[in-house]
Amino acid sequence: MSTFFQNKVVAVTGGSEGIGKALVDVLIAKGAKVATCGRNQDKLYDLQVKYSAMPLHTVVADVSNYNDCRNFIDSTISTFGGIDILINNAGISMRSLLKDLDVDVLKKVMDINFFGTVYCTKLALQSIIERQGTIVGVSSIAGYRGLPGRSGYSASKFAVNGWLEALRTELLDEGVNVMWVCPGFTTSNIRNAALNSKGEKQGESPLDEGKLMTAEACAAHILTAVEKKKRTLVLTFNGKRTIFLNRFFPALTDRLVKNFFFKKGELVR
Repeated sequence: MSTFFQNKVVAVTGGSEGIGKALVDVLIAKGAKVATCGRNQDKLYDLQVKYSAMPLHTVVADVSNYNDCRNFIDSTISTFGGIDILINNAGISMRSLLKDLDVDVLKKVMDINFFGTVYCTKLALQSIIERQGTIVGVSSIAGYRGLPGRSGYSASKFAVNGWLEALRTELLDEGVNVMWVCPGFTTSNIRNAALNSKGEKQGESPLDEGKLMTAEACAAHILTAVEKKKRTLVLTFNGKRTIFLNRFFPALTDRLVKNFFFKKGELVR
């Protein structure tokens, strides 16, 4: 069994549920010192109870708020002495056609998905450079191919991918690995929590969650990629196929994506 994560300090945003919680569970099992944040105090408390004897640090934080991010990163460094790996996992989706959408929803999605990644990375950067660590962004296939009904989500993930690519280039000679991962459709709460046209929680998933990759499997793939210092990680065959088709057959992909997300002219996914 690999000892790569043994005693490493790993900060995971959005660790109270979904992929983030799965990452926390696996990391603690691998002997890491874990810090995580989320907006739900009760779920973070449950994590603390579950791992009361383990090196786990939790902070209630909204990553769209710079001061919350600063409190999370600074308290993690104070608790564990530094940060080796930062996994920017916190995120939110949305589901609405632009013609029906309040533009404030776009801003909220961008603030959480993009600026949350920017804030935490900027605040942790010096410690990660000192430890020649790793910065991870949990992105999406929507960061390679714009998805109808999720224009704000796609925009935020395109921004994350481009920003991390620029940062990776800046840090090429610093011994820091910067990577982004695209899980594809994964079992999590992100679709139930997705914002509708008015910025309210959708409250349901349009997909058959039982047929999707589990959060636990996704977390395992992500951590293997971190250990191997990958540049990018695209999970699921459909994700890889979509990126390939969009690169070489963009007009065809437009039609295929439209047919996937619409039935009888209505957005259904």
